[in-house]
Amino acid sequence: MPFEFDALVNKKKNHPSWRLMAADSSPLIISFLDLVFREKNLRQIREDEMKMKLDDYLFHLRDGQVEDPFPRNAAEYLEEWTTPGKDWLRKFYPPGSDTPHYDLTPGTEQVLQWVDGLFVNQFIGTEGRLNTCMNLLREIVNGVEKNKEVRIQELKNRKEEIDREISRLEYGDVSLMDERQIKERFLQFRKTARELLSDFRAVEDRFRELDRDIREEIATWEGEKGELLEQFFGNHDLITNSDEGESFRAFWNFIMSPDSQEELSQQLDKVFQLKELGDLREDTRLKRIHFDWMEAGEQTQRTVARLSSQLRRYLDDRTYWENRRIVEILDEIEKKAVGLKTKIPTGDWMELEDPRIRVNLLMEFPLFSPPTQRELISRIEILDDDEVDTEKLFQLIHIDRDRLQQNIEAALSEASQVQLGKLLLKYPLEHGLAELITYLAIAEDYPLVTISSENQDVASWTDNEGILREARFPSIIFSRRSSYGVE
Repeated sequence: MPFEFDALVNKKKNHPSWRLMAADSSPLIISFLDLVFREKNLRQIREDEMKMKLDDYLFHLRDGQVEDPFPRNAAEYLEEWTTPGKDWLRKFYPPGSDTPHYDLTPGTEQVLQWVDGLFVNQFIGTEGRLNTCMNLLREIVNGVEKNKEVRIQELKNRKEEIDREISRLEYGDVSLMDERQIKERFLQFRKTARELLSDFRAVEDRFRELDRDIREEIATWEGEKGELLEQFFGNHDLITNSDEGESFRAFWNFIMSPDSQEELSQQLDKVFQLKELGDLREDTRLKRIHFDWMEAGEQTQRTVARLSSQLRRYLDDRTYWENRRIVEILDEIEKKAVGLKTKIPTGDWMELEDPRIRVNLLMEFPLFSPPTQRELISRIEILDDDEVDTEKLFQLIHIDRDRLQQNIEAALSEASQVQLGKLLLKYPLEHGLAELITYLAIAEDYPLVTISSENQDVASWTDNEGILREARFPSIIFSRRSSYGVE
């Protein structure tokens, strides 16, 4: 994709790396920051120590100069390098410290890496990088291949190649890298290792940027708190599950493995014993680069944990102040209520939809009562068709359920509880068994009722033929609801 002119103009004005390269004092900034940070792989330096180092460095540069090329002192230079718009250094306060510290920014790291490329190596190697490209492509293709037959064939081809190499070694045919190949691959390893070490600052900066976005969203949130928390935890997952987060987690799991650490140490020891490297072996820091990786990775881990903890405290503080505001509002209501105690309004001054507060207590709900198992005989024997009286089908009785409900409410207006057996003494059954069954149906739907299968009541009535009928049914007690629950 070609560069756009407007985009490049914007980058030149706003990108810290470009501004650093265009600065008049860029040689001073680049050389000093490379000396104090990268040469010793420091991730943070105290402000007083930073000023002392810069004073010494400026004194060294001014020595022998007729005209002072750097008229300002160390404190002024550091202040300039950290101002918004420059962003060549990051000034911050570590947890538990009230002393400012400094660290490189990702933009400055990019400049230092680019300047590294200006100093050409002993030679430009292409074979090693070509092999790296081929291996990466081969790894991608094999990693996405879904056909198991193709993958099996690829493994067989690699196995045959390994078998041929073993055979050559058994016959004494040992092929070794020459000096050019060793140096080329070593320089490529050094470049990649240093870039990886620099990338940790970019990863941390990305995490801090996501943290700032979350805080701004929390500060300007106007919706429900539940939605805010859901959004917060989603963003927190976004930090850990971003491309940078997942890649860093995979790196951290690998580098923290004891087997990986031992393998890296052994490989580096063997490589630095090669005489073909010559002066390249003097880079002792590269020999322990994996420990620098671990130290930088640990700081990144602490940064992520600290950001998460700060976000939680930030949310807790907001919740505290919101709750405090609610308490203040309640206090104001109480004060106004006390002030109105002696000034009770007259007349209708408020309308309520329901003047009673309905409180549903757990004690209102009856315990489970197992139903009574009854044997149902569905077989009907008909001896003669002439004995069936079809006229009874046209003499069905309508039971007024509302009237029975009113009987119960009328009884409860006089007492807090009423037993169905006693209710039937006051309101005798007019339609016999059908009316009794309707009472039982009302009891099943009634909100406050107690049904006891152990105790039974008896209901009696006289049918149309003048025969006295009786029916036994479980004891049923209806209860009245009050403003405080069951009476």
